Amino acid sequence: MRRRSIKLLVVCLALTGSIPFEVRSQQRPDVEVATPEGLLAIGKWMLTAQGVPSDWLGEIYEGKNLREPINVIIVDQGASSAGDAKERLLAAAARAGYPIRFGHSTGYQGSIAGRLYAQLPQGRDDAFSNDVFEVNNNHGRVFGPHEFEQGYLFIAAFSREEVDPFRDPGHRYGSFNRARDDFTQRLDRSTDFRVSRFVDLGNALIGDPKLTTGDHDGIAVVVRVGP
Repeated sequence: MRRRSIKLLVVCLALTGSIPFEVRSQQRPDVEVATPEGLLAIGKWMLTAQGVPSDWLGEIYEGKNLREPINVIIVDQGASSAGDAKERLLAAAARAGYPIRFGHSTGYQGSIAGRLYAQLPQGRDDAFSNDVFEVNNNHGRVFGPHEFEQGYLFIAAFSREEVDPFRDPGHRYGSFNRARDDFTQRLDRSTDFRVSRFVDLGNALIGDPKLTTGDHDGIAVVVRVGP
């Protein structure tokens, strides 16, 4: 009975927000990670709800299955809490021309320091995007934040989709690099978030007979913001 009461208490705390659903603290030794100097272990891929690397909804690109890489890292050194870090990021993304927009697949996860974080934004079909889903757009999902000695750490996966209503499928992969660069450069120009460095996550798939990361070069752009 006592164990059942404890479980009920945990569920109640989660429902009231005292325990965030987006943090899954189980260790995932099967997740491929990279550890850039001065940062934490970062999962190389955006993961589905089942914990496997996302494949851009089954897109076949140049005869191979796409795999979606993590290509942006954000460090907030000025936030007072995880909630504050989220609010600062959402506000900055909107100022940079990437507000929350509907019309995108959801339910993704990212790994930071062995913990899985559900995507931001958390709406039913939301993503950060520079345009509506009916036209060509760059869009992405952010995962975190994870608190560490430098502040709060987020990771993100951004991609560009090309839209043609007369083609089947109407929405197709366009680029990872273009979306990554546009998002981070707009943050740098329009907000206090600044591009600080570039790190190699080793997640460019070259020469694989079945999988591809398209134009991704294995590099993640690191963006930082202070107090």
